[in-house]
Amino acid sequence: MPLPFLTADRAFDTTDHVALPFDDHDQWRRPYRPGSWRVGAAALALLLASFVLLASVIIAAAGAFGGAGATLGLALLVILAALRMLRMGTWVSGAGVRRVAFLSTVTVPWAKVTALRTVQQPVRWLGLPRTVQGQALVLGRQGGEQLVLLTDHNADFLSRVEAFDRATDTVEAWNAEYGVAPAVTR
Repeated sequence: MPLPFLTADRAFDTTDHVALPFDDHDQWRRPYRPGSWRVGAAALALLLASFVLLASVIIAAAGAFGGAGATLGLALLVILAALRMLRMGTWVSGAGVRRVAFLSTVTVPWAKVTALRTVQQPVRWLGLPRTVQGQALVLGRQGGEQLVLLTDHNADFLSRVEAFDRATDTVEAWNAEYGVAPAVTR
């Protein structure tokens, strides 16, 4: 029994290219789906948090309320870390592009973007210190600074080359629509 109302793909199955009513370009959106590595790590963290919450209840039932409070605080930290892990990635809107990392967020307005290109370079494997040769979507900002938006070996795109290509094309399309057109020199 098909249940199309349960899938997010239903919105993309239409043949007409009319903007959907929820297609608001002023809201921040991720131009790709989170990868299985990111979702799996967050799910494991939430599973760990459930066990820590259970331990907190057992400690509170034993009468050690100080230990129960500390354990509850640890569980809340693990839950917040899992939610932040799911929030990490590249987000776009009509205002600009935003790179959300675990501890920091960088927002670049489209007017300050000078270049957006996919390059071959050493990239970090799953965000760890180990580097491998891969592709990265690099954003050039005014002042010569560069910001790596996406890599094909991060938690969203490891073993998903087609998804990486679609995501880079989508970010480049947002730049083409909202970015400042490059000057033509003759």
